[in-house]
Amino acid sequence: MASIISRRELFRVLGAGAALIGVGAGSAIAASGSESSGASPHSAAAVAAQLDRGVTAEPTHIPAPIKRDHSIHHEITFEGREVEGEIEPGAKFSYMTFNGQVPGPMIRVRQGDTVTLTLRNHRRSTTWHSIDLHAVYGPGGGADPLTVLPGQSKSITFKTMYPGAFTYHCAVPGEMDIHIARGMYGMIVVEPEKGLPHVDREFYLGQNETYTKQLPGTTGPREFDSERLLRENPTYVIFNGAFNAITSKRFGAMKARVGETVRVFMVNGGPNLLSSLHPIGNIWSRAWIMGAFAMPPMRFLQSVPVPPGNAIVADMELPVPQTIKIVDHAMTRALNKGVMAEIEVTGEPNPEVFKT
Repeated sequence: MASIISRRELFRVLGAGAALIGVGAGSAIAASGSESSGASPHSAAAVAAQLDRGVTAEPTHIPAPIKRDHSIHHEITFEGREVEGEIEPGAKFSYMTFNGQVPGPMIRVRQGDTVTLTLRNHRRSTTWHSIDLHAVYGPGGGADPLTVLPGQSKSITFKTMYPGAFTYHCAVPGEMDIHIARGMYGMIVVEPEKGLPHVDREFYLGQNETYTKQLPGTTGPREFDSERLLRENPTYVIFNGAFNAITSKRFGAMKARVGETVRVFMVNGGPNLLSSLHPIGNIWSRAWIMGAFAMPPMRFLQSVPVPPGNAIVADMELPVPQTIKIVDHAMTRALNKGVMAEIEVTGEPNPEVFKT
């Protein structure tokens, strides 16, 4: 990728002192998965599993629901990493990521908590990175003070003033759309003081589109296509960074049992396309549109709009065994561009609800 501004200009914008700041590059630098951290779990087993999946974030590796009734402080570290992975089998693509995964790790906190967030940019990165959190009151949602050169590290501290499920994303001037299209986005969940209703399982999905000169299904590496980006004409629309990633034919479907209730946290990084999120064979029995926990959830929705730079939290009841396909109901994207995920629901048939 050709940078829009030169390295010399980067140093001029960020200050000459930036050239003297460096940090070591660790392989797994997210905070631990305890409630006090607020960030996704990164045990040795989880890291090993993530390596097997490339950049595709495991949808069950998210922090647990918050049970406490008081505020705490969180120390969280993210690293901007530029990595190569397979967007399709045998098709290499150059990703930009937070902590080596797409979407970036979920941050989960409670309204009123405080967070010290450190962003460091891997010393081998080719360009600058930043992070704009839509849950933050502050310059650029934190992006202005958290703009970091390769090898640099910066921190901010903020208070979570309002509840909701929010997007975060890289926001470097002039090329944030490229960085998002390559994978630099994720979700921060700020639970309301009284928490969220109980469910049996939770899953984390991120949708984005990307733009390549090569079409899906062809062989060889993928080269980013800035002209397609400007036309908003993506070759891929994907969940968790890869073509049909969360399906039985790729890295495996999500799992659940008849009689359970499941919750899907979905963030749409964009950078440009609205998603029409639909569970084929089911319905969203309860959904916080736009991630708005301050509003009562809507009930029994078929397809829900998730604009770019937005999120949704939506629940499903599972009365019958089946494989539910979660798609963007702009069906050409689901059928041809890779935006499909599956939940395999096992258990006894329920002929009172459905029979053949």
